[in-house]
Amino acid sequence: MWNYRGDHRPPFAIAPGDGQESVWDYPRPPALSPDYRTVSVHHGERCLARADRSIRVLETASPPTFYLPPESVNTGLLRPVTLTTFCEWKGTAHYYALADDPSDTPVAWYYARPYPRFADIAGHVAFYPRSLQCYVGGVPVRAQSGGFYGGWITPEIVGPFKGETGTGGW
Repeated sequence: MWNYRGDHRPPFAIAPGDGQESVWDYPRPPALSPDYRTVSVHHGERCLARADRSIRVLETASPPTFYLPPESVNTGLLRPVTLTTFCEWKGTAHYYALADDPSDTPVAWYYARPYPRFADIAGHVAFYPRSLQCYVGGVPVRAQSGGFYGGWITPEIVGPFKGETGTGGW
């Protein structure tokens, strides 16, 4: 059973300093938050996406996931794969792999028709920073641990984060 919904921090949570956010203050179900820092996503020398506005999805215990507007994504460098997953909050996710990677390994996902509460991210693309080089305001992003998660850890975000060793019961 999930005990944390952003209404109180557990005793093991890191207290945020000035200008920092604790993932334990994020709500469950998640919230959408506009972000106006420049976000860029690269694979080697290729820029897959660049946006001056994005939407962060903020959910208890996870670093934010950045969703970039579809017009900011170079979809010629991506290709759809058959994988879909289901999120209880957002609905059915569809995935992209790198266009030149025959392995079908997902590097990004989107919700074509999310549930009404998340309509603002319809068609927006989120990227896995574990597979790519991602930047927020020019600062490199660290990937959230765990094969399934796509959170972006930046210096202003404190945890601990779901996906790290010992967090399976969260």
